[in-house]
This record gives sequence, structure tokens and C-alpha cells, in this order.
Amino acid sequence: MLSKYWRHWGLRGFAGIGLGLVLSGCGWNTTQSTLNPAGPVAKIQASMITSSFWIMMIVSAVTFTALVVAVIRFRARPGQNGLPPQIEGNNRIELLWTVTPAIILALMMIGTINQSFAFGKIYPATQALQVDVTGHQFWWQFQYPASNVTTANELHIPVGQKIELILTSADVMHSFWVPRLGGKTDLVPGRTNYMWIEASQPGIYHGQCAEFCGTGHADMRITVDAEPPARYAAWVQKMSHPISVPPKINTLAYAGYLDFAAVGCSACHTIGGTKYNGAIGPNLTDLSGRLLIAANLIPNNLKDREAWIHNPQAVKPGTLMPNLHVPHNEVVAIATYLGTLK
Repeated sequence: MLSKYWRHWGLRGFAGIGLGLVLSGCGWNTTQSTLNPAGPVAKIQASMITSSFWIMMIVSAVTFTALVVAVIRFRARPGQNGLPPQIEGNNRIELLWTVTPAIILALMMIGTINQSFAFGKIYPATQALQVDVTGHQFWWQFQYPASNVTTANELHIPVGQKIELILTSADVMHSFWVPRLGGKTDLVPGRTNYMWIEASQPGIYHGQCAEFCGTGHADMRITVDAEPPARYAAWVQKMSHPISVPPKINTLAYAGYLDFAAVGCSACHTIGGTKYNGAIGPNLTDLSGRLLIAANLIPNNLKDREAWIHNPQAVKPGTLMPNLHVPHNEVVAIATYLGTLK
């Protein structure tokens, strides 16, 4: 009887576990994983996840062990009639299973609250590099007040320094999330939120908007370029003195520079060092140095720049960048010009 019971339910249990493993997937993408931290904020948050996981595993192990022991030891035996002895009203046992979970939850709560206050601390400009982050449908704007630099989608930060992110939204709710550097913080219209991050080592860290914000939400990505302090200082210097007007001898790039205004691109985009100062779309001052374009969706090469200018909706459904139906020769010229911006 017992062997039949275990065979029936045991097979179901193992089948359920196997199905769960298949559905959860077997791969682990470390490029955007909370469990692969690269900064102090992310490391503390990962340690909280890990400690909570093991506490729950221990509780589960104790619970299921007690259940198995109870099922085997106190099972109904042949010839046994009536109910087994009841433990209702046993104050010691009831106190044990009431107080123990309360203590475990209290310890987890104390650690969570303590770290939440640490993560919520607002650092002044004297203690951290401040960056104003504005979420748009569907791209990111980064402004550095101390150096009067503005860029888009690719956040440059120096390694080993606290970065105070001042978060606002220009339209709907967004959420800033770079898993290897820190948790999520919402960007709410009409409100300013704060979070700080820090990278412990140089590298490229990927993130994305974590709050559904419209059709292009899934393609609203973030790239963080954590650089050694000297390299970061060189980037700031380059952004402060951009080379944005190609020499006239380079006829194709110079033609693209003129076409950029002629077809209407300059009405939306700013390019430092030129007369183009549109405020609707991303700042393109350092475009040639970016790894990706279209809010980090496609590679930054001539072919993909041409495809993006030719028909933005075909590349990124939901984008608010209009199709201006630019002639092919002008598309090539503009894409070539954008590849010179540095």
C-alpha cells in the first residue's frame, strides 16, 4: 500500500520538478544578472538575495523533513482504529512554530531596512559625481552638471567613485535598472527620485527600462561604460570640445552635415560644436564613439545608421522618431557625417 502510494505521488513529484527546471531555463546570462555584481550596491543586494534564499532553503528542508518523518512514522497501521493522539492545546509546540518564524522574519526585516536606508542615502556633489537622468519614450538622457556635458543612452562613469543619479521622466513612468551595478528605481513624471551606483572595475554594463512605458519599452536599453578616472576625464574633455563640423574637402561628410539641417534632423537633435540645438531627441555630440545606436538596440556602423535614418519604425517599432522619407543619397551622406562626430 505504502510503496504504491510513494510510486504514484513520487513520480508526479519528480515530473513536476523536471518540468520546473525546463521552464526556468538552464542558461545564465551573466552580462545582465543580479547574481553577478560588479559594484558595492549590487554586491550587498546580491548578498541579501543569497542569504534570504539559504534561510528559506533551510526552513523548507526542516519542514519537509518533519513532514516525511510524520508521514512514515505516524502512518495508519493495520488494525489501528480511531484517531492518533492529538496535540491540540500543546502550548510548547504552538509557541515554537509561532515564535521561530517571527524571529526569522524579524532578522530578515532588520537587514533589509538597514540596507534600504543605506541605498536611499542622497550624496551631495562633494561626495559623488551627480548625473541628471531623464527617461523619454524610448531613450535615456544623461546630463553632467559639473562639466556641462549632455549625452544619451550611454552613461560614462569613473571606476571607484560614487555616482548620484537624479531621476526624472519627461513623459510616462520609466525605471532605471543596470543589474550588475544596482537595483531598480522608478522615474515618475513630476517627481525626482534618487539612487547611487558605483562600479568596482572597468567594463561595459548593460541595463534597460524595467517599467512598461509603451510600445518601445523592451528596446529602451542602457549601456554604462565604467572607465578608469583618467580615461573618463579624457572623455569629458572631448565632450567639452567636440569636433562636429567636417572639413569641406571631405565632400560626403560635409554634404551630410548640411543635409542634417536640410531634411529636419536638427529640429530634434543637438550636436555640440554646431548650430544644431534641437531638444526633442537624443544629443548626438559623441555618436561616433558609442557602441550602439537607437537606444542601444543596433550596432553603430554605417549600414545600420543608414537603416535607422531611412525607416526608424522598421528598425524599432514604436519609436517616436518619424520617417522623413529622406532620399537614399542624403541618407548615406547623413550616416557618414554622424560617423565623424567625436
